[in-house]
Amino acid sequence: MENTYIGLGSNLADPSAQVEAGLAALAKLPATRLVARSRRYRSAPWGRVDQPEFVNAVAQLATALTPRELLDHLLTIERVAGRERDGTRWGPRVLDLDILVYGDRVLNESGLHVPHPHLHERAFVLAPLAEIAPDLDIPGHGSVWKLLASVDASSCVRMAE
Repeated sequence: MENTYIGLGSNLADPSAQVEAGLAALAKLPATRLVARSRRYRSAPWGRVDQPEFVNAVAQLATALTPRELLDHLLTIERVAGRERDGTRWGPRVLDLDILVYGDRVLNESGLHVPHPHLHERAFVLAPLAEIAPDLDIPGHGSVWKLLASVDASSCVRMAE
């Protein structure tokens, strides 16, 4: 079983419910166990600011799935939630699931980049990740808590449960 972390985000169609449904779907993946989950965070959009704010969370999984198999399952969960990939980067979305870290692997394949290429600069990922794995070492970047200390996290606020 490999330790992996998944980022979840939504800013359409009841974002909090979408993130919770995404977490529930992750818990049902084959050969996979949901180990931990962060609380939900509300954050300003990143990249394109002309859209609603996001709800984000992070899940820790133990999985026997390969990175590519895991990605395929994540894309299926997104499609079932109603996500349509039209090539728009950083736009609004019903549900976004990203492999943030997969063990200590560094992968640069077509459509699969691990660790996530922008992980180290995104407070909306680092804040929930720090909640469940503050000492996690991001290959090539350092520990989560040090990375979080180096970004502006003022627009990322933990939501009441």
